[in-house]
Amino acid sequence: MAKRDFYEILGVDRSATPEEVKKAYRQMAMKHHPDRNAGNKEAEEKFKEAAEAYEVLGDPEKKQRYDQYGHEGLRGTNYRDFHDINDIFSTFSDVFSGGFGGSIFDEMFTGGQRSRRRSSSQHGQPGSDLRVRLSLTLEEIASGVEKKIKVKRQKKCDICSGSGAKSSSGKSACPQCGGSGELRQVSRSMFGQFVNITTCPSCEGEGRIVKDPCLTCYGEGRVQGESTIKVNVPAGVTEGNYIPLQGQGNAGRRGGPAGDLIVVIEEEPHQHFKRNGDDIIYELWISYPTAALGGDVEIPTLTGKAKLAIDSGTPGGRMLRMRERGIPHLNNYGRGDELVRVNVWVPAKLNTKEKELLRDLSTCEHVNPSEEDRLNTDRSFFDKVKDVFS
Repeated sequence: MAKRDFYEILGVDRSATPEEVKKAYRQMAMKHHPDRNAGNKEAEEKFKEAAEAYEVLGDPEKKQRYDQYGHEGLRGTNYRDFHDINDIFSTFSDVFSGGFGGSIFDEMFTGGQRSRRRSSSQHGQPGSDLRVRLSLTLEEIASGVEKKIKVKRQKKCDICSGSGAKSSSGKSACPQCGGSGELRQVSRSMFGQFVNITTCPSCEGEGRIVKDPCLTCYGEGRVQGESTIKVNVPAGVTEGNYIPLQGQGNAGRRGGPAGDLIVVIEEEPHQHFKRNGDDIIYELWISYPTAALGGDVEIPTLTGKAKLAIDSGTPGGRMLRMRERGIPHLNNYGRGDELVRVNVWVPAKLNTKEKELLRDLSTCEHVNPSEEDRLNTDRSFFDKVKDVFS
């Protein structure tokens, strides 16, 4: 049975951001979670289906292969189907313990385990992700390139080493939660005793508060700054691909982990070429004598100049192929071709001598096409086009 489109399963567009994909999966997982749908086989299958979709769309490398090749592109990767719900919980344990940055799964299914883990770690709040656009030429895309980009971001405060405190004794246990980072409220009912666990609003789950804040960052543990970051771009990327750089986003508050930097690829318009997948197309203009008599012409390629042989009798519109002169296939061997479309130049301005020569030429036997010549040229043209794009 053919698999459904992963974007359709999660209900997101192909341009969805990683945050939107996470949010969509969280909603699907909540809706079809086994704890909410006991004994419902259909809900269980949808729960597994959503997990498979998120395993791919939530991983930048797998998502890139899926966007380019569909389900076939996942062969040979560590992608797998989920047949056992326990596999889902173990694979996405961070998700079901609040990995989306919220406590909704904790409250519904895990009894506040994330809140306890966070308070025990004594770390601050994680930093946010950043998104930047990187413009590349076709030559850079064809060869791969290392780029240095300047990014304005929140950086760890060097004065307090990110703690937010003026000194090592500048933090103390939160008086509201007693250092646990969480508040517990016990309630009783006819069904028994219930414990409601929430994050402490005073220390935001850290368990400690800054009583003597750093004078540079004012207790935040981070300051605004600018960084120069190296980005290694592999050959063969295309418009809209993105490269995630872990830990290169905004610094977290008071020692929290930094977010990621998402580098989105843009292609600059090229002077000579248009891109068609991994092929490039070049519009070649030649004179009528060259089209009729043939000859060698010099054309640009992504790596310099090259000579191209024009056969005698080449009609306008014919597509010539220069193999392996295009864009490398991303994450694969080989590369595309350079396709050269032949155009015959018709001069708009002629002097008296040129007009006389053309009038004489027009009376020659083989210059004006017959009806049979037109039909044969049409057939030849369509055969060539079919061969180029097959």
